[in-house]
Amino acid sequence: MARQRSTRAHDQVLDGALKLFSKRGIDATSMDAIAEASGVSKATIYKHWADKNALCLEVMARLHGLHEQPVRESCDVRTGIVALLSHRPPEQHSEQQARMMPHLMAYAASNPVFGKAWRSRVMEPPRAQLIQLLKRAVALGELPVDLDFDLCVALLIGPMMYRHVLSLIQGKLPENMPERVVDAFWKAHALPGPKA
Repeated sequence: MARQRSTRAHDQVLDGALKLFSKRGIDATSMDAIAEASGVSKATIYKHWADKNALCLEVMARLHGLHEQPVRESCDVRTGIVALLSHRPPEQHSEQQARMMPHLMAYAASNPVFGKAWRSRVMEPPRAQLIQLLKRAVALGELPVDLDFDLCVALLIGPMMYRHVLSLIQGKLPENMPERVVDAFWKAHALPGPKA
């Protein structure tokens, strides 16, 4: 029963914080205001999160549907890259995400510690997974051994970020964008052979 109450309080704080961050911005939202909006004491909030940065990171991770998916050793490299590039936040959070992004960018710009934590939590896991997949393709002889992994990550993730920005402005974009990006990448970089 105590665990259920703790889980419920945790969720109430995340929901309350998201509403306030979306409406007021992150900087302008105090922990006192979050406690009041969520109906949870400030002491309880600090049992779950060390500070507002930690709370904000979890709010954003939940909003974006972030979770690290391990790269399966058995999957085809191209299929694995397409799956990684196809990850999108849950549909029900898209409007809240659009409202939160300007606040997140402003807060990350003015708070370097938070910005670094956000990059580490959001950008690094897919980057590391992509590099793992690309290294496997090199080992299999599908891609050249002198591949510039950092450049390849930029070439693969860049169009997905571009699609995301455009989708906020124009609405839905083609669903097969990840496949098209990987096909173009493979045509440009793959070694000749049956696996290319």
